[in-house]
Amino acid sequence: MDLRNLELFLHLADSLHFGKSADAMAVSPSTLSRAIQRLEQETGCVLFERDNRSVRLTPAGEKLREFGGSLLQEWRRLKQELRRSDEPLQGRLRVFCSVTASYFLLPEVLERFRRRYPQLEIKLETGDPALAVDKILADEADLAIAARPDALSAKLEFASLQQVPLVFIAPRSTPPAHWYHNGAPDWERMPLILSEQGLARKRCDQWLRNKGIAPNIYAEVAGNEGIVAMVALGFGVGLVPAAVIDHSPMGDKVRIVEPKPALKPFDVGIAVLKKRLEEPLIRAFWDTARGQGVR
Repeated sequence: MDLRNLELFLHLADSLHFGKSADAMAVSPSTLSRAIQRLEQETGCVLFERDNRSVRLTPAGEKLREFGGSLLQEWRRLKQELRRSDEPLQGRLRVFCSVTASYFLLPEVLERFRRRYPQLEIKLETGDPALAVDKILADEADLAIAARPDALSAKLEFASLQQVPLVFIAPRSTPPAHWYHNGAPDWERMPLILSEQGLARKRCDQWLRNKGIAPNIYAEVAGNEGIVAMVALGFGVGLVPAAVIDHSPMGDKVRIVEPKPALKPFDVGIAVLKKRLEEPLIRAFWDTARGQGVR
């Protein structure tokens, strides 16, 4: 059995989407299809049921996923045992984080990591922080710098790095009078600019419900940097982690609006699949990020 074909099969078994797996594993859809066909020929079983709308594992596919996952883990352990202790780690790690995290958390980690493991390659992808955990679960990233979800998947391991307050921001210029009532924010009249998904949005929605507020949502945005820009231009009031303001080129054009009660801060850290934590490259980055690496 070709282990590369098995890796492709395992990713597809989790994603159940040929296009997503092909992109994540850097192969063409036709290459992925051929790999699955070869495995089906070798096992003598149909591994996936496919139609125009969906992909599903067959009972034989479920058994191969269980067997294949264990086999790959054992193979990775064996490779590590066979590797000479003085041989430097080599390979590539895929790291996902928000643009802001790439400014204020990642540089120190990467500096220590590259000093200790100069031959390792880092492929960094930045994007909407709401997607970070999904990237790990879908095997589209090896590690992610992310806010810890309120309900952490049993498949994930998470190490805290920093607490980051979650704050409302308003334009620094004088706001329209109707945004306030008797000097206090009128939350039902203020136009709100919020994340379209993710932990910040969930916490904001809960905060509004707890206060019995029917929000006036002006815009839903993917990514905190876009929220800061829209607020700075005077379109409304937004909710972002405080670190975003500190590292935004438009941070001096907004001010914090104190919410009462304050929202629960983000617990920002590093997330990884538990089953991959003992892989040498991932363990090296994990320990470095947690401050256990050689400085």
